[in-house]
Amino acid sequence: MNWMAVGAIYRFEMARFFRTIVQSFVAPVITTSLYFVVFGAAIGSRIDEVEGVSYGAFIVPGLVMLSVMTQAISNASFGIYFPKFIGTIYELLSAPINFLEIVTGYVGAAATKALFIGVVILVTASMFVPLRVEHPVAMVAFLMLTCLSFALMGFIIGIWASNFEQLQLVPLLVVTPLIFLGGAFYSISMLPEFWQKVALLNPVVYLISGFRWAFYGLADVPVLVSLLAIAGFTALCLAAIWRIFQTGWRLRA
Repeated sequence: MNWMAVGAIYRFEMARFFRTIVQSFVAPVITTSLYFVVFGAAIGSRIDEVEGVSYGAFIVPGLVMLSVMTQAISNASFGIYFPKFIGTIYELLSAPINFLEIVTGYVGAAATKALFIGVVILVTASMFVPLRVEHPVAMVAFLMLTCLSFALMGFIIGIWASNFEQLQLVPLLVVTPLIFLGGAFYSISMLPEFWQKVALLNPVVYLISGFRWAFYGLADVPVLVSLLAIAGFTALCLAAIWRIFQTGWRLRA
């Protein structure tokens, strides 16, 4: 592993993030505050508790997952798409580094940015509602695995996209609806039995359920199943990226 090459890519991507640190910091704080005003005040006034947890506190894991997933995808997809757009991707492909070092640099930076946003949202949420974390190690593990897996997914989207519009296509039309329908702001046990079974087909349910369990010990699906789901998703993304670099799909066109 050429750690010098990995570090160069990582530092380059992080430098772009810190150039817009105000937007990167202020935007999630404002967005989180608005979610608490809308969901916490409007809906929370009608729903006092969900399984013994105040509604405001109950939606915190879902808010974190919503922001972390979307930020990881957008940062990773733009990070690899821009070199394709301006043509510098060929310099990377001709450099004496392998695909794993390229992926580690770009995905590592995108995951770090998403992790930073997740921490910012947790701090912001703690100003609105009292938070407790029953399983801190599991919480960190779920958060880091989610950042990593969705950054890998974003990397694939960035390679697949042929224009800037396509960069937003999957996050807006696929990922965001899955998050909202994945129990981010409610427990799927509140749904009718038929729709509970349908919800279990949504892979995001397993991520949000496991992350919420780390906070309050509440889970819609077994925690082990959640861990296996996110580990399997990560492995699937890695296999897809390996195949992309092996064949040169959308890289050497």
